[in-house]
Parts: sequence; structure tokens; C-alpha cells
Amino acid sequence: MGCLGYVDAEEEVSEQLHITVMEGGPSAEREVSLRSGIAVRQALRSRGHKVTVLDPVDDEWQLPTDTDVVFLALHGTYGEDGQVQAHLEALGVPYTGCGVEPSRIAFDKAEAKRRLDVAMVPTPARIEAASPNAARPQNLRLPLVLKPVCQGSSVGLGFVDSADQWTEVLDDVLRHEGRAIVEEKICGREVTVGILGDEPLPIVEMRPKHGAYDYHNKYTVGATDYFCPAEFDVETTAQLNKASLAAFNAVGAHDYGRVDLMVDDDGRPFVLEVNTLPGLTETSLLPKAAAAAGLKFADLCEQIVAMAMKSAPSLAH
Repeated sequence: MGCLGYVDAEEEVSEQLHITVMEGGPSAEREVSLRSGIAVRQALRSRGHKVTVLDPVDDEWQLPTDTDVVFLALHGTYGEDGQVQAHLEALGVPYTGCGVEPSRIAFDKAEAKRRLDVAMVPTPARIEAASPNAARPQNLRLPLVLKPVCQGSSVGLGFVDSADQWTEVLDDVLRHEGRAIVEEKICGREVTVGILGDEPLPIVEMRPKHGAYDYHNKYTVGATDYFCPAEFDVETTAQLNKASLAAFNAVGAHDYGRVDLMVDDDGRPFVLEVNTLPGLTETSLLPKAAAAAGLKFADLCEQIVAMAMKSAPSLAH
């Protein structure tokens, strides 16, 4: 196992483990999470691990007592915002992905953007809106992108192309949550950079066949064309990798994740967000990037487990 130096040999899983895969949960991304969980379970079982499934539909869940490590295949509220991480730390059980604070920060787009500003990571101009009566920001140029502050998978994503659309779109976005991020829309190419360990994976470019790269186009097989490695020149590739790693570090992320960006017509990168528990479904981007690096999906899952065990050795059985 191991590929292109992404994970050192000493971090590989050398024994059969009892891995509890947490999937589903109470968020708006439940269905995507269940699909991630299925893929992860199949991969880990193919490597001989004992796998138990746990769906934390509420906070009354209990882990099997002999769990060695928890694989978090959760997405969205509760799974990705630091809550389940805090619960697992209280139990003293290793888990995959980022810790409590990085998870909380990355999931809150407003807080994450403030961290990006401090780290001087390029990101679109923006404001926050918390009232359906808020006036359209005159300091931001149309078109605008609106999204809930604490949702993922493009849940609640809205676009304002003309001034007369503002009130309706803002009201719709705020129905998903009481706060919205309002950003200038960057026109150009949409890409993502997976991070494994402290190394960027090959860049993936997403080109929806119709419309924006929204929830439907993300999770409908055949709705989007993917290009990996994306065709960028050496300089642009280096800038994308640099911005992605800087964003990853700015929110305190570790082990693995994914950074979404836009590349404008001048080749400049703009970070949209950092994902600390990226999807692991059949259409997900991190597995595509890993495959382009020569890393099989089962290897990817095992390396994620290995990093979790290494980062919390005192908690492991």
C-alpha cells in the first residue's frame, strides 16, 4: 500500500481492526452520507476488517465496546461541524478526519472565510446576511452566489443574476438556515483539490452538462463531466495547490480533506470552501483524485484509518 509518497509506510494498517462506520445521521445530507458509508464499508471489508454500521439519527447512539476506530462517513450538520467529534473524544475513541475545532471552523463558512482572510488566501468578496429584508449589497458586483453559512453539498445554493431576483433568492436560502453568505460569483472553471496527509492530490475539474454544479449535478451519475488531472499549465497548477494547502492549514485541518475553488479567466484561484469530511460516493471527487494518483479506493480508506490511529495512538486499543 502507499502511493507516490502520500502516506508513509509506518502509517499503513498492518492488522485487522474492528472499524465502526458512522453514516446517515440527522442532516440534510443524510442520503449522500449513506452512500458514502456503503462504499467505505465495502472497501474496508474487502481488506479483511470487521466493520459495524452505526447510524446516529440522534445523540443516544452507543459504540460497540470493542471498536478500534470510527470511520466518519457523515456529512453536514452534527457529522461535520465538530459535534460528533466532541462526543467521540469524550469516549476516548480514535476517529477519522479532523478534530473538533477544525471541523467547527470549516463547517461555518463565515468563520472559515475570516480565517482565510487572516492567512491572505484568495477568496471571493462577500458579506453575510441574516434577514430576508436585507438590502442587496451595493459593494458587490452581480452576479452573486448565495449559500447557507452551515450547510454542505450545495444544499440551499442560490444565484442572483439580476437585481430583481435578490429578495426571492435570499428568502429561499435563509429557509435552510438563518444566515447566508453572499459572494461575488467568480466566472471561470470550477475545480477541487483533494488533500491527503500534507500533499495535494491531482486537481479535478467539474463541468456540469447543464446549469451549475449544484446538488443534482453533484450526485446524479452522468450529469457532470470530470477531468482529472485537470488541464492547467504548470504555474496555474502550482497556484491552485498553494492556495488549497494554505486554506487547509488556515482552518487547522489535518489528515485529509478537499478544497473547492474557482479559477477565473485570468487563471487566478479563489477558494470557495474547505471540506473536512468530503464525500466518498461513486461520484465523489476525492476518490477520483486519489485514483488519478494511482491510489485504489480501498487503499484510500485504509490510509485514512491509519492516519486516525496515528493521530490518537494513546486512544487505540
